[in-house]
Amino acid sequence: MNRDLDRAGRADALQDALEEQFGAPWPQFLHNKVPFQDGDDEVFNYWWLAHVVDARLDAYERSGDPLRLDQATQAYRNVLERNGSLFNDYFDDMLWLGLAALRLAGLSGEERYARDATAIWEHVVEFGWNDQLGPSLAWRKPQLDYKNTPANGPLAILSARLAEHGDPRTLAYAGKALDWLEATLVGPDGFVEDGINRTGDGTVDRQWRFTYNQGLYIGACLAWAQATGTEDRLEQALRTARTAVRHLTADGVFHEPVGEGGGDVGLFKGVLYRYATLLVERTGDAGLRDFLVASTDVLWRDGLGEDLLAGDDWSRPWPGSSNYSTQLSALMATESAARLAAGPGRSTPPPPAGSAVPA
Repeated sequence: MNRDLDRAGRADALQDALEEQFGAPWPQFLHNKVPFQDGDDEVFNYWWLAHVVDARLDAYERSGDPLRLDQATQAYRNVLERNGSLFNDYFDDMLWLGLAALRLAGLSGEERYARDATAIWEHVVEFGWNDQLGPSLAWRKPQLDYKNTPANGPLAILSARLAEHGDPRTLAYAGKALDWLEATLVGPDGFVEDGINRTGDGTVDRQWRFTYNQGLYIGACLAWAQATGTEDRLEQALRTARTAVRHLTADGVFHEPVGEGGGDVGLFKGVLYRYATLLVERTGDAGLRDFLVASTDVLWRDGLGEDLLAGDDWSRPWPGSSNYSTQLSALMATESAARLAAGPGRSTPPPPAGSAVPA
């Protein structure tokens, strides 16, 4: 492991390590865990693969390397082939793929991906949007009275971005989802709770203090600002980001206080880095920028094994096994640091047609 790489070099090294360490024969594509054991790949992680698409697009935007765009399209194809369609029972899963698809359309110039994003949006609204506990999106089809940030956050982001893409139907849903989040799950200090009514008694799950939810609200506020040309929610997004740094960090890095150990939780930090980075670019907030960059320096110095494998705790060496969800968070954060280090004048390859969608 070369510890002397610049930030772009670090990002490229982690991009390569994802395939080198977790790569598997098609159609598996990526093993869920390293070291791999029989049975580890029984679960199909649809939403992890959606983030693989986005992570590869991060590298393409940064470097212009067509290999990275090809890797993104391969990951997208793998989701569809293994799932059999765009759709499943989890609205948040589908929305993550919709966001990746819309961004892939902008960077590849292939409008078919944008049509997929629209189809996902239509499916989600038709089967998941309802008035229980206030107009908002359910988490999954078999549980329509359980509402949470993981569903309503990406709905707000995708709705706002589709409106920018030219679909006038979608913007109202972005506003309603954001209004519901702020009324139900965003606290006075900006901390974003996970969900409400999971147990059927109207309780808010305040014990699940996840980085993921902070990132989603930040992203929703940013997408709203971009689509509407207003800035009224940017200060709210900054408040949430600062609260997240204050309450969810130790030893210079983010942690999930309810416990870490791979699985879906391993990917949560990457979501916060993605949207916090866009917030820094939009607002120029120096304190947040400095934390994001410094925390990835801790990861690079203390949290990676010789094979560039990351654990959930970035302040400690790789524990000897990990999921690729955890590796994705490390990759996404490292790409964020490279993006921030490059500054507003960074070189971004123009898409062949259309316009790129924000990360």
